[in-house]
Amino acid sequence: MKAMILAAGRGERMRPLTDDCPKPLLKVAGIPLIEHHIVKLAQAGITDIVINHAWLGYKIEEYLQDGSQWGVSIRYSRETQGALETAGGIIKALPLLVEKDEPNAPFLVVNGDVYTDFDFTHIPLLPSDCLANIWLVANPDHNLKGDFLLAEETSTLNKSNKVYNLKSKENQPQQHQAYTFSGIALYKPEFFTALSHDVAILPLGPLLRETAENLELSGTILKGQWTDVGTPERLNELNKIIPC
Repeated sequence: MKAMILAAGRGERMRPLTDDCPKPLLKVAGIPLIEHHIVKLAQAGITDIVINHAWLGYKIEEYLQDGSQWGVSIRYSRETQGALETAGGIIKALPLLVEKDEPNAPFLVVNGDVYTDFDFTHIPLLPSDCLANIWLVANPDHNLKGDFLLAEETSTLNKSNKVYNLKSKENQPQQHQAYTFSGIALYKPEFFTALSHDVAILPLGPLLRETAENLELSGTILKGQWTDVGTPERLNELNKIIPC
């Protein structure tokens, strides 16, 4: 399985920390956020990694190089015209992600600006009737409403279930509750290939919601530590609880 780490964001809310440092290179427990992901992917045997970048991307390449020091192979998708948003960046990187001998093989995508102790060996099989599986977490203080609905009983590790869009209380499926998208997902190439003829600035959220509306999106609860490192305050708090 191949994996992509998203690292092209400008990190406006993290300024001034990101004025001269790309967000994925900000450190937790003395180690850059993106390196935490690479180490965990390597431990799970996922060694073919693609990283996209835009803002100060050369610093990411200088630090990670070809990935050999972690036992992985890293290739880069350079967004020289500026960040393409999440879906646009993935579409641009598809030639590096799609297996020539297995063109329908799913690939993993991980946000480079989250911290998690997620075990990448726990990857469920993607249901045949779904185009993607997203990992969901309990709603953090900065997103109490959540992003999607998932069956409350879907709490067993590695258990997937259909994901639904947030709706009014009257229209919510019974026994479902709201969760937040963790930024970790498994995609079939066809989730993106219908759009791949025209790479553009394209956010991921609307595509996920459309897929959920079509009942083609599954979800799994992410157990353990997870933080969206979106502000300097969250980074500081995280460094207080994660030992070096």
